[in-house]
Amino acid sequence: MNKYQLYLTLTFLSLSQLLSAQENPGLDTIPFELTSHNNLSIKAVLNKKDTVKLMFHTAASSVTLTSSATEHLASIQWDTEEDVSSWGGSATARYSASNFLAIGNSNWDSLAIWETEESGPGTDGKFGPNLFAGKVIEIDFEQGVIILHDTLPSKVEGFTKVPVFYEDEFMFVQGISTINGENYPNKYLIHSGYGGAILFDDKFTAESNIGAQIEILEEKELKDSYGNVLKIKKGKLPKFAIGDVVFEDLPVGFFEGTIGRQQMSVIGGDLLKRFHLIVDADRETLYIKPNSLMEVAYSKR
Repeated sequence: MNKYQLYLTLTFLSLSQLLSAQENPGLDTIPFELTSHNNLSIKAVLNKKDTVKLMFHTAASSVTLTSSATEHLASIQWDTEEDVSSWGGSATARYSASNFLAIGNSNWDSLAIWETEESGPGTDGKFGPNLFAGKVIEIDFEQGVIILHDTLPSKVEGFTKVPVFYEDEFMFVQGISTINGENYPNKYLIHSGYGGAILFDDKFTAESNIGAQIEILEEKELKDSYGNVLKIKKGKLPKFAIGDVVFEDLPVGFFEGTIGRQQMSVIGGDLLKRFHLIVDADRETLYIKPNSLMEVAYSKR
């Protein structure tokens, strides 16, 4: 390569880097492990001393650590103990008012942390999207990274826009189930902490009579964050659509005989991982694009 060719190469690289920087100002790339339970596990440093694995939980509003993990952490100090509630029941939890947490290039000071009994298998606790307030959140399951942007990247032009709405600060989208030729629209909580594909709420289960209309595959148990046990049935849903993306023969879960227990339908990790996801900074729009994991077999958990 002569000097002129080298100059052109370096100029091209500099221009490419400049355009990339303009496209993604404030870019922060955070690697994650997609666990066998379809959870996103991220390494974090607590109080500049303890390294922990935290699950990125799209339906979480606080930072939590499991009691089994805190037994081995030297840097956290508990201030008080309070009664808390979850979708499975109530419990008592310890609370630490002020902590320092670092994830990727971001860090937070004076951060409150709660203690719980459960998190995704292999993780020490969890955190939610509120930790990335003001940032566009991109989740690339193929590359195993969460990318934080200051502005919406132009790549969303190739994605499907799905409106997001909120109830009690939880993020929902609409999905449509088709059973025996009839469409059943419903709202779904975006719930990366749930490892399955779809979990139906009790009202939908009763009104659709889904237990009598689809093939039942198995029964299993779930535990919430505080160890409460719930029994669940799994069946095969003929068709489910979110935006313009359609799934067939989708494994779904639901409870029977527990009206009022499961109040929200959820879309879990086994479905979410099949998309490249981008959430805008205002959390008003979810951009979805099918990825290569669309062809992966559904989990048998």
